[in-house]
Amino acid sequence: MNSCPGSKMMDFREQGESSGKDEAGTRQSELRQWPIQLHLISPQAPYFQKADVLLSADCVAYSIGDFHKNYLKGKSIAIGCPKLDDGQEIYVEKIKSLIDDAKINTLTIITMQVPCCAGLVALAQNGLHQATRKVPIKSIVVSLKGEVLSEEWIQ
Repeated sequence: MNSCPGSKMMDFREQGESSGKDEAGTRQSELRQWPIQLHLISPQAPYFQKADVLLSADCVAYSIGDFHKNYLKGKSIAIGCPKLDDGQEIYVEKIKSLIDDAKINTLTIITMQVPCCAGLVALAQNGLHQATRKVPIKSIVVSLKGEVLSEEWIQ
């Protein structure tokens, strides 16, 4: 594993659930773990075990104003870019391991409306097809302005 201190596994769930806003009215982060980049995550990490997992394209959180409240809350997350990231076969293996080894409950994939983002859904479907377990997969596609264009359960 990378010796970069930013790659160190951290589980934020022990700090308790977020109440949504702090005393000043600022919305709190719903992030439950670190790292989040798909190349850096470990499917064996405790926060992935039997979890509901959100697989997000890198750009999504910047387009959706309430990404944490509406999509991340209560989920473990991994992010990636199917256009710019190398080693996508590793992504398929990690998704397969999340399904088989971490025994995740569900996988929600959230992508942008741009054509290259559909590659993230294809990677997840490859991981699912290689896995021995089957889990429900939801695909959400959002516009460049953060509006939900489609939301459907897929296999």
